[in-house]
Parts: sequence; structure tokens; C-alpha cells
Amino acid sequence: MSGKKYAEATRRYDRQMMHEPAAAIDMVRTFAPAKFDETVDLSVRLGVDPRKADQMVRGTVALPSGTGGDVRVAVFAQGDAAAAASEAGADVVGGADLAERVEAGFTDFDVAIATPDMMGVVGRLGKVLGPRGLMPNPKSGTVTPDVGKAVGEFKGGKIEYRTDRYGNVHLAIGKVSFTAEDLNANLEAVMDELARAKPASAKGRYVRKMVVSSTMGPGIRIDPTTFN
Repeated sequence: MSGKKYAEATRRYDRQMMHEPAAAIDMVRTFAPAKFDETVDLSVRLGVDPRKADQMVRGTVALPSGTGGDVRVAVFAQGDAAAAASEAGADVVGGADLAERVEAGFTDFDVAIATPDMMGVVGRLGKVLGPRGLMPNPKSGTVTPDVGKAVGEFKGGKIEYRTDRYGNVHLAIGKVSFTAEDLNANLEAVMDELARAKPASAKGRYVRKMVVSSTMGPGIRIDPTTFN
């Protein structure tokens, strides 16, 4: 988005004003000027301290309206599990050979799934997959003996989330071409999941700040009290 178009968009609303979720979604769709189908992103600041193990918020959420994108899935599996992953539509499947490719720099995928017996091999990929948020983890459903089911879920709109070091969660909740109803449904699903995942040790206001935006558009603030 050019500086001129961005400036024009920001002059059309009060950047500090809090909006109801539905109004914010409408504004994001209105202010998305790119010729391509922009992604709609949601950022939520949570009242947690991710440095404490019991306050790390992570998991998965199934977006009822899907992501609108082609999710590339890599599966670390062997034998029947590898065959099941391929049949379910995994983009790349392998065992030690796939691990070697990843060690050499291959990360052309959005989700990595592994069977439990492959974690001995996958474990050494932490330095490559960890910083990219791609390391398979049982809590996110990406370490499972039923890789075929997992592939289908992630291809169908299931996404992984986790807090960053500042307690922020960043998620893509669809495309600007989605209807407002579909985007709102995805937003509500995310917030319901974050509420479910609230750590018992988290004190004070849980949802501190919310911003929704398109890939090339300005951020629109959502009133966090809607979800507290």
C-alpha cells in the first residue's frame, strides 16, 4: 500500500477510537485498497506473562469459515501413517529424508505434523522450526498418531496460535473477500478459544488490546471489554 493511500485511509477514521467487533470488520474490508485479496489479521494483547510456563497460551482453533488460503502441510511419518497423510492431502511427507531437507533449509510449509515415533528425528530440527513457529507439539495437535485427520483439519481451517514474548497473539482470520458474517464468525471462534485457554494464574484484565487489519491497510482497534 503506498504512503498516499495509507494516509488517505487513516484520515477516514479516528485511530484511537475503540469499535465494536462487527464495525471494525466492516472498516477493515472498506479500507483494504490492494488489488489482491488481502488477508485479515487479528492481534490480541493478553494479560499474561509468557516467561512463566503456566501462563504460556497456545493451542489451535478451527475457523468456521476457513482461512481462505492454501495451507501447506508437511508431515513427518513412515509406513501406513505416511500413506494416510498423503491421501489426506499433505503437501510433503517423509521421515529422516524430510528432516535432512529441513536441516538444509527447506521450510516451504505452513504447518508441520509428526507422528510420536518421529519426534526423535524431528527434535533435532528445533533450531530451524522453532523460530518459525513450526515445531510439532502435542498441545497444538501437531504430534499425533492420526496424521491423516490432522492434515484434514489444518487444510480445512484449523490454525495454531501462541503468545509471543510480549503476550501478543497474532492470527489470520480470513480474507477481505469473505463476507462480514464469515469474518465475524472466525473472530468470535478465536476469542472463544482464547477465553477457554485463559491460564488460571492470569490476574487482572485478560484481553488488554485488540487490533484488526488487512495486509496493506491500517489497524482498527476493537473494544477489548467486549470479550472480558
